[in-house]
Amino acid sequence: MVELSVVIPTYNRLDTLQHVVPTLLAQDLARERYELLVCDSNSTDGTAEYLARVARESPNVRHLPGAYSGRAAARNAGVASAAGEIVVFNDADILASPGLLSQHLRRHRDSANVAVVGWEVQVKDLDDYAYKRDHPEARGRLHPPSRKRLSWLYFLTGNASVRRDDLRRVGAFDESFTGYGHEDLELGYRLERAGIDIVYDPLAVNYHCQDVSVGDQKEKMKLAGRSTVRFYRKHPDFRVKLNLGMTPVSLGLHSVLTNVPAVLGYFDARSESSKFARDLVWQYYYVSGIKEALSSK
Repeated sequence: MVELSVVIPTYNRLDTLQHVVPTLLAQDLARERYELLVCDSNSTDGTAEYLARVARESPNVRHLPGAYSGRAAARNAGVASAAGEIVVFNDADILASPGLLSQHLRRHRDSANVAVVGWEVQVKDLDDYAYKRDHPEARGRLHPPSRKRLSWLYFLTGNASVRRDDLRRVGAFDESFTGYGHEDLELGYRLERAGIDIVYDPLAVNYHCQDVSVGDQKEKMKLAGRSTVRFYRKHPDFRVKLNLGMTPVSLGLHSVLTNVPAVLGYFDARSESSKFARDLVWQYYYVSGIKEALSSK
């Protein structure tokens, strides 16, 4: 009997997906107890052919192609098709540790009325993944191991699980979030308001394999800023503005940097080598997205 469904949205990510799927099939959980649902936005890079080959050997792998409008819609297709009581969200560039699924399942068996967020380790490439997989001390931490509870601000669906019935009860993902960012946080916000505790489990480990250039990250941050405004317009809660940086201070700092382009240029030129400069520039583009969205209807 399928107890757990893993939902993986993808679009033309065969380069990483072909490494991700084997890690999800090499779990310490018997394959008949879980399924992999690859929700594919009609990729053109050979994803369908690859999954057909995998499914011949592993019938718990299901390919769900469709004209999805974004990651929210793709994940909702997985939720709608899930046979398992527990739904685990993973992405097409996130490799699983062998105990990832059994740990998520264990936490839901131990506690009712929870959503579980695991430890998503950031890696630059497959070599970095192999090193951090074998050297736990090199992984770094987003949260201290002692942390038990998280707010919706940390409900990141690269490594998260929720009971299928709870997802359906709150309406799953909001498909109006078609751009980059916050469709997962917004779902976490609604889960929290519905009385679902978001708990942290550092033993549920996977590895996010990405090395985004500074230029590409600027554009992502701008899109995330636009999503922040969509989030706030849906939930006009001061906590949303405060936690997502939509404040008079951040808006005012943005105006200062805009009016003194030499200062912005100084930090921009150093963003490749300085974390402080990089974070400041990314925040600038994030608030640029917020302001663009606020000026539009």
